[in-house]
Amino acid sequence: MKRETVIVLDFGGQYNQLVARRVRECKVYCEIYSYKTPLKKIKALAPRGIILTGGPSSCYLDDSPSYTAELFELGIPILGLCYGAQLMHHLLGGQVTQAKVREYGKTEVTLNTDSPLFQNVSPQTICWMSHFDYIAEPAPGFQVTAHTADCPTAAAENRQKKLYTIQFHPEVLHTPEGTKMISNFLYNVCGCAGHWKIESFVEDSIQAIRQKVGTGKVLCALSGGVDSSVAAVLLSKAVQNQLTCVFVDHGLLRKNEGDEVEHVFGPEGPYQLNFIRVNAQKQFYEKLEGIEEPERKRKIIGEEFIRVFEQQAKKIGAVDFLVQGTIYPDVVESGLGGESAVIKSHHNVGGLPDCVDFKEIIEPLRDLFKDEVRKAGLELGIPESLVYRQPFPGPGLGIRIIGEITEDKVKMVQEADAIYREEIARAGLSKTIGQYFAALTNMKSVGVMGDERTYDYAIALRAVNTIDFMTAEAAEIPWDVLQKVSSRIVNEVDHVNRVMYDITGKPPGTIEFE
Repeated sequence: MKRETVIVLDFGGQYNQLVARRVRECKVYCEIYSYKTPLKKIKALAPRGIILTGGPSSCYLDDSPSYTAELFELGIPILGLCYGAQLMHHLLGGQVTQAKVREYGKTEVTLNTDSPLFQNVSPQTICWMSHFDYIAEPAPGFQVTAHTADCPTAAAENRQKKLYTIQFHPEVLHTPEGTKMISNFLYNVCGCAGHWKIESFVEDSIQAIRQKVGTGKVLCALSGGVDSSVAAVLLSKAVQNQLTCVFVDHGLLRKNEGDEVEHVFGPEGPYQLNFIRVNAQKQFYEKLEGIEEPERKRKIIGEEFIRVFEQQAKKIGAVDFLVQGTIYPDVVESGLGGESAVIKSHHNVGGLPDCVDFKEIIEPLRDLFKDEVRKAGLELGIPESLVYRQPFPGPGLGIRIIGEITEDKVKMVQEADAIYREEIARAGLSKTIGQYFAALTNMKSVGVMGDERTYDYAIALRAVNTIDFMTAEAAEIPWDVLQKVSSRIVNEVDHVNRVMYDITGKPPGTIEFE
């Protein structure tokens, strides 16, 4: 059975991935494509529906992103969001101009609930607005189905041609009934069946991997992170002892993490993997001695990891396939999907490592978002503690230690971070905060402990709430929790006499503390 697909045409909107995630939450598979994708390719994809994203431009300017009006003659249901809505009306003969009053934030919208898009939605509902321009005159054939006090065309539709436009953002959490609207488009307008579910993905992937690998040998670099762990278990279910996993412990992991990874994936673990643990802590510490600049530390750790992995790969010999834990945001953010700015050049995307002799690469999670990867992990029976572990950068604690890295500093930040995570979990906050961790600053200051003056380090605590990890706000952790964490750290961690909480958002800061 061919997978039913809805595609998102990205016009540079900050919420492009969120739109696709919301569609998948409604059990319909979705992919993101640039607005530069040729019409011929869209026809070949034969999507059940198309969603046009928002974007920062004004559609009536000559240099703004656009598309051919032939798109709206394909007979495929189309939903335009914000900029996508304005563009549809502009291309089909409506009028879009700069609004006298800019709408931004939570806004009450009055809806016509007879519209297929707004069935089972409250007649007055709160939606998230973000626009300078507005639809002054809908295109011929469109009927207005929603308005606000300042926006006469908050939604409109040409039901006969299955064309729908929404001036606000239904994909964000600030629009409480937004998922209902997206679901209505998928089921009431596009006629989707909703076959996309993780259980089917896992089963289908195992069969596809078996067919692809045959009797070949597979090598996986296992970090213990969510993505590589799920990829490794998926491969092990498919090809069993044809898979070899190499785990490089560079000494920059969180407290006890190396042993925890070995406990799950090693010879005594439930998966019976061909598991090789390389304890290269000393080697990494020596290479990092005296290095303070963050990007230089990153490069040294990355290069040394490749060297260690290469040594192990040579011992194993030629393999047929190399596994990488690439996930869908890696693909989109590396410029290989969508139109939004290239955010990162990810190590899993865009090139194959030259340190291993192999024929082909396998990326079993390439189509999944992070939350879907976690669901797949649970479906595969991976412990919840590993599936929901906090995001962790490839260079590990190397970028959570400001200045030079030493073994003593690693132990300090490991202990502080372990206390922080323990108290966050004890307070019931572990699944409500996007990301949280402790970092070691390079600042030393005077303190008083007992009857003695001290001159020791300060720990910085970081916690953020985020939807897409592209932007973030500092989490409002209860004061008593922060006090407990601070008290425990200064009392239990040697050479730390001060704890600070970082309330900087992203931007201007980054989520990581380096």
